[in-house]
Amino acid sequence: MGALITPALGRAAGALLAGAVLLAACDRGDPSQQAAQYGAAPMLPAPKAYLLPPMKVAPAAGWKVGETPTVAAPLHVLALATGLQHPRAVYPLPNGDILIVESNGPHAPVFRPKDLVMGPIKAYGGSAAKGGNRITLVRPAGPGVAALRSVFLENLHSPFGVALVGNELYVANADALMRYPYTEGATRITAAGTKVLDLPGGPINHHWTKSLLASADGSKLYVGVGSNSNITENGMAAELYRANILEIDRASGALRIFASGLRNPNSMQWEPDSHAMWVVVNERDEIGPDLVPDYLTSVRERGFYGWPYSYYGAHLDPRVQPQRPDLVAQAIVPDYALGSHVAPLGLAFSGQSPAMPATLRAGAFVGEHGSWDRNPVSGYKVVFIPFSGGRPVGQPVDVVGGFLVDGRIRGRPVGLAMDRRGALLIADDVGNTVWQVSAAP
Repeated sequence: MGALITPALGRAAGALLAGAVLLAACDRGDPSQQAAQYGAAPMLPAPKAYLLPPMKVAPAAGWKVGETPTVAAPLHVLALATGLQHPRAVYPLPNGDILIVESNGPHAPVFRPKDLVMGPIKAYGGSAAKGGNRITLVRPAGPGVAALRSVFLENLHSPFGVALVGNELYVANADALMRYPYTEGATRITAAGTKVLDLPGGPINHHWTKSLLASADGSKLYVGVGSNSNITENGMAAELYRANILEIDRASGALRIFASGLRNPNSMQWEPDSHAMWVVVNERDEIGPDLVPDYLTSVRERGFYGWPYSYYGAHLDPRVQPQRPDLVAQAIVPDYALGSHVAPLGLAFSGQSPAMPATLRAGAFVGEHGSWDRNPVSGYKVVFIPFSGGRPVGQPVDVVGGFLVDGRIRGRPVGLAMDRRGALLIADDVGNTVWQVSAAP
């Protein structure tokens, strides 16, 4: 059972938060540094040490009637579904129906002073809103129009990842992988689910989101599991099977670690040309506003990506003791840096989408949920990274913005997907909306 936040603890949390926010004014991120943190060779300054890390937390305001995110011509943005309960992921089904996962993390117990600070931060920035613990289905009738909307699956436990294999729908809850029978065209599942296996869960469940991806032949399922801490402050025992992408054999249920050292891997996807797995990863915090860049990378089987001992290859994190030089020597340098603290949570490859202009038809869209510990803030947008020959090339292009205006958060992009006609879908968990972006109909 989690510790209760008494008035005294609440005052302590407020004091800690106020002190951290004041520190933010004294330690600003360097715009030139951030601009040099995109691509294959990001600039990495020396790490800093803090008693309280600087914070810059923008308040959540939501969208007013008639407001939408901003897009560049010839793109248009329309609200496909509104009034949702903290939508975190979108998953198009083969028949064109779209599943929207409405969720937030399970109740987190208070174990240390940092936990007291993070609660008010999440509430202030809109990340602590009540989640629906359900999946809603919408059936589009045209751009920005849903002809049907229904509660598809409910009474879930902080769901996030979804994968359909044949007539079986898999849902990754915060602590377990579940399987449900699916019939094409169904608007609701009432059958009881079957637990496939437990996933790393509580009582601490720091990175609770569990991304899910099926192999092309459907024989394997891959689950992204984030670390249980920033940098092992909860002990290594709490990190069992965490900071990994796990592989599950559907026939036998056998489990193995596919790749490791990924602090918080989200939204694994298959790149359409190379057919390699790619993922976006949230890196560690509290060593400076310009460290460590979050990243987009291909995933090598049995590859190790550094966490917790190092970042971007052999850059040691001095906070981790004892070190593991044997693992650091094997650490893979990520493919593409996205900038520090942008918090990428969504990834979708555009393919050759006919609903997108030619400049956005070969590459990856990345949803950046946005920073809480950088001044000025970073993220709060959707970017596009061009690909050629299965690899990223060039600088990221801002595609969807307007989520943060005049220091107030209207929305925060999370999960991304391409719908059947090739439009980009964006789950906005603060705006409680799923947006649909495409060129002019």
